[in-house]
Amino acid sequence: MEHEQSRRLGKRRRKRCVILIVIVVLIVIVIIAVVLGLTLRQNKSEFKSTFLSRCEKFNQTDCQKVWDAFEQAYVNKDPCKVAVEAYDPLIVAAPFKPQCNRMMFWSKTKDVVHGFTEKRDCFVTLEDTLLGSVLDGLTWCGKEGSKGTFTTGCPGWSECENNPVRSFWRRISAAFADVACGDVTAMLSGSIDTPFNPTRKKAPAESGSGRGICCNRLEDSTKDMLWKTARDNNIFASIEVVRFQASRIKSLNVVMVLQQNAKSNCTDPSLKNLRQTLDTGITYSCKDVPESRIQECGAKPEIACGACW
Repeated sequence: MEHEQSRRLGKRRRKRCVILIVIVVLIVIVIIAVVLGLTLRQNKSEFKSTFLSRCEKFNQTDCQKVWDAFEQAYVNKDPCKVAVEAYDPLIVAAPFKPQCNRMMFWSKTKDVVHGFTEKRDCFVTLEDTLLGSVLDGLTWCGKEGSKGTFTTGCPGWSECENNPVRSFWRRISAAFADVACGDVTAMLSGSIDTPFNPTRKKAPAESGSGRGICCNRLEDSTKDMLWKTARDNNIFASIEVVRFQASRIKSLNVVMVLQQNAKSNCTDPSLKNLRQTLDTGITYSCKDVPESRIQECGAKPEIACGACW
């Protein structure tokens, strides 16, 4: 009799333990789901807040309309299947305006260019425009089956061809080049062997044949560094220059930025390719300019823009 009671008590204890474990597991799952949901919502909220706050610096702009056009390009889509054309509605919502004789293009000289344009109102770069400004330095993507905007776990620039960031910069770079007019300036780097290179080189993370072979194991900060490098190497030569039309553009003036131990200058053979790429009727010039001179012009507003180089 005592043995039977003991056996029943043991069963009850085991049953209570099982129920307790199930309850604890369910609570943990709920907590994880809530935390994950809040984190994703916070990420989107922070990203959108950054987008809108940057946008609002441009007067007479319907920033919510621009955001809606931007978001539709990648939300609820495979982050490797966002075509360049997906951003067409965004270009319609925030079209580029021609700024003749003031448009500045660059390749591998972003810090030098923006160090100058932030201090002097001589030129306008893509990153000074509405669309270039609101997303400069940011990473984003969507996921199939989700209405969210993600800022982590997104593919790097070279991880797949049609990722949201890469398609965006390709599309707006083309649109920026389409409105270039008058005398156009481009700052190229004398610190690399080939300052004009239409052929995209693989980033270090691209070795191998499969999609994301090593990039999926990289930290997001490393991915950002790689896509920024790839963007620097390719867009000016492969997308922007080929869209320059003699009907709008009078000349292309190349400023070759020279640092100590420069590897190239205006006599570099790759610049011959640049001249041959230009539409017939666009005049070409190139001038070697020390980086120190550009910094001096940025710091001294009394130096006229045209006298900087």
